[in-house]
Amino acid sequence: MIGLSSYAGVMENLTNSAEEQQHSSPLTNAWSKKEELNKNQQPKGVGGFVLVHAGAGYHSESKAKEYKHVCKRACQRAVDRLRAGALAVEAVAAALVELEDSPFTNAGMGSNLNLSGEIECDASIMEGKSLQYGAVGAISGIKNPVLVANRLLSEAQKGKLSAGRIPPCFLVGRGAHEWAISHGIPPCPSEKMATKFSVSAYKRNKRKMEVAEKMDTGHNQTKKRRLSGENHSGSLDTVGAVVVDLEGNVAAAVSSGGLAMKHPGRVGQAAHYGCGCWAENARNMNPYSTAVSTSGCGEHLIRTMLAQECSAAMQSEDAHQALLEAMQNKFISSPFLASEERVLGGVIVLRCCRCVEAQQSQNIQGILVEFLWSHTTESMCVGYMSAQDSKAKTHISRLPPGTIPGQSLAIEGGVCRLMSVVE
Repeated sequence: MIGLSSYAGVMENLTNSAEEQQHSSPLTNAWSKKEELNKNQQPKGVGGFVLVHAGAGYHSESKAKEYKHVCKRACQRAVDRLRAGALAVEAVAAALVELEDSPFTNAGMGSNLNLSGEIECDASIMEGKSLQYGAVGAISGIKNPVLVANRLLSEAQKGKLSAGRIPPCFLVGRGAHEWAISHGIPPCPSEKMATKFSVSAYKRNKRKMEVAEKMDTGHNQTKKRRLSGENHSGSLDTVGAVVVDLEGNVAAAVSSGGLAMKHPGRVGQAAHYGCGCWAENARNMNPYSTAVSTSGCGEHLIRTMLAQECSAAMQSEDAHQALLEAMQNKFISSPFLASEERVLGGVIVLRCCRCVEAQQSQNIQGILVEFLWSHTTESMCVGYMSAQDSKAKTHISRLPPGTIPGQSLAIEGGVCRLMSVVE
């Protein structure tokens, strides 16, 4: 059973503001749509586009404003960098820092506590132009894990180390912490990264686990599983972002505090290659540049390598249908998850390509950006903004009424058309 909701928006005003138009049909023909520029208007460089998420899980109405507000700030931070001429990878890292700094997200500050009452974070970042990737897993004492992942990426781009050693792209635990400090990233005591909310959630979950562990097997086993897994979907709020810059380069990033009450040393999808994020510029037989960031149950996302699967699917002509099929066939119905009762996850995806405009002037180039999000969890909070917009748009996507989390999905998205002048 698939629960499907569909939204399409086209941002058309190409000078100072972006006006979004709603359409009831899917985005089947979005790439063939052509708009006419006013002959008296001279399009200017608009910098790029960012799409962020504050997790796929459950977002209560009481905290909806906080989730939307942090998504707006993350979009604004990324757009500020794009307007200043930064590349996609720099802008996506800036968005993640804002998301990690919010006490309402399960990343950086306010992350879930593990079984030992400590915070261990995962993060990764990927650049589509170079295909370089950096990641950290189960790292403690660092306020912004994405900065460590980004530094790993940038250091790898410098080439080999002394004596021909290969620079690392993925570090974990104490080694990751020490590497971060040695490269100028300041430490932050774990107790300062915990919030009243995360500590109270830890105490509440610990009591539930103690009750569950005291139960007998047999007829109480079902209740035991229910208690130990209660509010599970609410703890899946990994954060992430995808960006395309004015040159058409894409980048993606993801950061997470991991599942509540996870075993110390556990590394989730946010750090795993091809599972947490993916970014790849158009090349060879691939006409589209693609960027993906995921959220949800890490074990489900790892076993399906969902980020890479969704990226590959985006090379199809109809992006909306391709993502729908990828989420259904590669995730919900994946043979790798056949034993799971509920398959929980979400993705944000963008793809872009150069568009050729029949204009009087030959120095006008454009980029078509199609952005989508989909989730099998109860809800997913997203925000998006182009550098031509005055403010970000935010939305909490929810499963259609009557559908079952983990067994059905929602999918929404839109289209942005960027124009610039080539000097």
